[in-house]
Amino acid sequence: MIVSALAGVLTLPLTAATAAMVRLRLGRPVLFRQVRPGKDGRPFTMVKFRTMLHADPTAGIVTDEQRMTPLGRLLRASSLDELPTLWNVLTGDMSLVGPRPLLMSYLDRYTPEQARRHEVKPGITGWAQVNGRNAVSWEEKFAMDVWYVDHRSMRLDMKIIALTVSKVVQREGISADSHVTMPEFMGSQGHRPTEVESVR
Repeated sequence: MIVSALAGVLTLPLTAATAAMVRLRLGRPVLFRQVRPGKDGRPFTMVKFRTMLHADPTAGIVTDEQRMTPLGRLLRASSLDELPTLWNVLTGDMSLVGPRPLLMSYLDRYTPEQARRHEVKPGITGWAQVNGRNAVSWEEKFAMDVWYVDHRSMRLDMKIIALTVSKVVQREGISADSHVTMPEFMGSQGHRPTEVESVR
């Protein structure tokens, strides 16, 4: 929380400039808000800078590829869209390092082992983000998330933060093959949620 507060102050000019660009190019709202699962699956509202146009079927703007703009690609490639997420760290909903918070609808699609990623707070960056990010499969990503849960330490977190800076500079793993974002996770092959899992 201390690091996030300092980072928030130091990046304030950059945050203001990014907000102005989003407002000018994409309009309102400047921030993207979405309910995501936190530790133990408890919901919280994550905030980021908006990177996509609003869906507009009448104008043929429906898919992620159609909604993504050059500015949005730049923000995602540079991770500038994540700057507002420092607020989620300050409020205690997230940590700097941990499994990325995904969609609430995924909760009943995880295997019991994959669901262990929620044993810790979600993070702005994580072990999966520095080992492929969106260029690896969901199963590989979740396996790395659980590995982090079992091996987390201050030393590992510092390593992940250092690697994150390197990955952002190199712009690696920003999107999955043939997608501007990661395709929806529909559940691992062979796993069907039980009735108990579905109402969790």
